[in-house]
Amino acid sequence: MTDAPFRPLGDRIDEDAARRHLRTALDGADDGEMFFERKRSEVLSFDDGRVRNASYDASEGFGLRAVRGETSGYAHSTELSERALLRAVETARLAVGDGGGVAADAPAQTNRKLYTDADPVAGAEFSVKLDLLREIDAFARGLDPRVVQVTATLAASLQEVEILRVEGIPLRDVRPMARLNVSVIVEEDGRRESGGMGGGGRTGLEGLMAPEHWQGLTREALRIALVNLRAEPAPAGVMDVVLGPGWPGILLHEAIGHGLEGDFNRKKSSAFAGLMGQRIAAPGITVLDDGTIPDRRGSITIDDEGTPSGKNVLIEDGVLVGYMQDRQNARLMGVAPTGNGRRESYAHPPMPRMTNTYMLGGDADPAAILADLKDGIYAVGFGGGQVDITNGKFVFSCTEAYRVKNGKVGAPVKGATLIGDGATALQKIRAVGNDMALDPGIGNCGKAGQWVPVGVGQPTLMIGGLTVGGSAAS
Repeated sequence: MTDAPFRPLGDRIDEDAARRHLRTALDGADDGEMFFERKRSEVLSFDDGRVRNASYDASEGFGLRAVRGETSGYAHSTELSERALLRAVETARLAVGDGGGVAADAPAQTNRKLYTDADPVAGAEFSVKLDLLREIDAFARGLDPRVVQVTATLAASLQEVEILRVEGIPLRDVRPMARLNVSVIVEEDGRRESGGMGGGGRTGLEGLMAPEHWQGLTREALRIALVNLRAEPAPAGVMDVVLGPGWPGILLHEAIGHGLEGDFNRKKSSAFAGLMGQRIAAPGITVLDDGTIPDRRGSITIDDEGTPSGKNVLIEDGVLVGYMQDRQNARLMGVAPTGNGRRESYAHPPMPRMTNTYMLGGDADPAAILADLKDGIYAVGFGGGQVDITNGKFVFSCTEAYRVKNGKVGAPVKGATLIGDGATALQKIRAVGNDMALDPGIGNCGKAGQWVPVGVGQPTLMIGGLTVGGSAAS
C-alpha cells in the first residue's frame, strides 16, 4: 500500500495527451468525462470468539464516457495507460456517431472540504483493531449471561478520484469511510433472538474505537436483542403507525426518494412524474437531499461528474419542488444538475442517486404523537424492504416495533411488516415531531446493480392507515 497522492495524470498518463484523447472522444457529443479512481479497503470481522474474516482489497482504473442526447457510451479499464485510453475512446465514440452535439457547461468549481483526507485503513495497527474486536466480544458477553454469540465488524476504506474534462483543471476528491457494527444473539428457554447496531461516516477510526462509542453500540445491540426476546406475534390489519426518528427514514428513502430521482421522472416511470409544483404530501412536510453535511456517510464534496454536492429541497410544505439530477438528465429536462451524479466505481457510469435524504422536523411533541395513537404500531427499527418505483408500493420489515393501544406503548412485536405506497403515505402523515435525527451512518443504496453509501433521517411521524402484515389478528 502506498500513501502517495493519486495523480494518474502526470504520473502515468500525460495530461495533455489525455485531454487530447478525451476531446476526440467527445467530438460531436453533448457531454462526457474521464473518471480515474484508486480505492483501498479493509474489513475485519470477529465472530463467535474467533476471526471470521480479514480482507484487504485495492483497485484502480478509469472510465471514459461520451454522451449525446439520451445515449451514452462508456468504457473502462484497470490499465492506466495511453494505450488503454485510445481503446476506450474508440468504444465511447460509438454513442456519439456523426452528430453534432452542443457541449454542456462545465461544473462549477468548489474549495469546500466536508471531510478529512486521512486514510482510515492506516488509522490503527492491525493488531490493535483485532484487540478491539476481541474486547467488544468479551464486553458483550459480560453484559448478560444470555448472550450466546457476538459478531463485531470494523470496516474502513479510502477512495481517491480525479475527474478530467476537456476544459479546466482536473477535479479531485479524497473520500474516507469507516464503520463499526456489533450484533448479538441471546438465548432464553430455547428461544434465540438477535439485535444489531452500527455507525460510522467519512471519518477516521479514532472515534469509532473510543470505548464510549463501541460500548454504547454494544449495549444498544443487546437491548434490541432482549426486546425481541420478549416480543409477541405482530398483529395484522390496517392501522395507524408511528415511526421513530432517525433510521426509520429508510422508508422515506426507498418509498419516496427513488421516485424523485431525475431519470425515473424524465422517462415517466416514477409515480411522481409530471407532478412538479403540485401537492404530493400533507402540509408541513419538507424533504431534502443534502450531500453537504460534514463527515456524513452519504456526503460528497463533488459528485462523480465533478458537480459540487448540494442541499436540494425536493418537497416543500407538501409541494413537489425539485428532483435529484445528474448532468445528462438535467440537460434533457432543461434544469440545472444538483450534484447527484454518482457511481459505484470507475467501472460504472454515473446516474442520479441520493446522498443524505431526510424530512425536516415539525412542532409536535413525540410523546404527544404516541399518546394520540389509539390502536397501532410504533416502529423504531427497520430491516430489509422492497419498493416498486413505478407506483411507489413498498414492503418493509420491522426489526424493533411495539403494539400501542390508547396511547400506551405495550409489548414488542415480532414479524411486523409495513405495506403501502409512497404517494399515499405522504398524504396520510398526520403529525410531525420536533425530534428530527439522522441515522447513525449505516446506509447503502442499490440501483441498477450499483451500490453507494447514503444517509437517511426523519423526525417521529404518525402515518394513518398503513397495512401491517403480521401473524396475529388485530
